[in-house]
Amino acid sequence: MSDPGVLAYRVQKHAARRLHYDFRLQVGGVLKSWAVARGPSLVAGERRLAVAVEDHGLDYADYEGVIAPGQYGAGTVLLWDRGTWEPEGDPDAALDSGSLAFTLHGQKLTGRWRLMRMRPKPRERQVSWLLVKSHDGAARAAGEPDILEEAPRSVLTGRTVEDIAAAVA
Repeated sequence: MSDPGVLAYRVQKHAARRLHYDFRLQVGGVLKSWAVARGPSLVAGERRLAVAVEDHGLDYADYEGVIAPGQYGAGTVLLWDRGTWEPEGDPDAALDSGSLAFTLHGQKLTGRWRLMRMRPKPRERQVSWLLVKSHDGAARAAGEPDILEEAPRSVLTGRTVEDIAAAVA
């Protein structure tokens, strides 16, 4: 992440109160973050709910370990995917407008994607988005193997969530 012209992309598998995947894109000096409950899908057109969560510092990009009980995000964190990303146009303006198209160059996820902001529901505290894989050469058809099951291990250490939790216990 030392090249200023390259934007970092990360997905952290996070076993907190509920298992989810934290999808992170470097925008400006932070990692914009969304919690994707069912994880990203390589199936073209499949929509996955992505709830906006707090931004994280760039120093958190390669974090893998256990966040102590009582802390924000308490639970086990595994670096599931990493790479770079390219926005189509100005990412700040796209996020403000509610539709960000981009290309991922990850170890597990590649190709074109889109984040689309949903209309807020009454009393909704966090902003909901949809993460959608575009129809391209990296997309899979429905019924093909699920990347989450096919490649569950860390791209950093090769460990599972259970391995990381056991190492701290």
